[in-house]
Amino acid sequence: MPKAIWNNQIIAEAASKDIHRVEGNIYFPLSAVKQEYLKPSNTHTHCVWKGEASYYNVEVDGKVNEDAAWYYPEPSALAARIKDHVAFWHGVTIEE
Repeated sequence: MPKAIWNNQIIAEAASKDIHRVEGNIYFPLSAVKQEYLKPSNTHTHCVWKGEASYYNVEVDGKVNEDAAWYYPEPSALAARIKDHVAFWHGVTIEE
């Protein structure tokens, strides 16, 4: 079962059948992410085929990992399967 871990805390965990792999990243369903660790960020980026990404800071035990999670609130039709999914980077470890 894939897990996202940061600062010794599991911040997301989902069955393999519920995740999506896109461009080497694992997208977890939002329902599998512990919301208490996500804090909205003002950062946005644009992908030519997925659309505009929004970011979260990941905060665990008072430590903040800025823009360590991202999602596509309104993904393009080509990326529709990652709607309501979150991916991680910036030191967040993904264990499978």
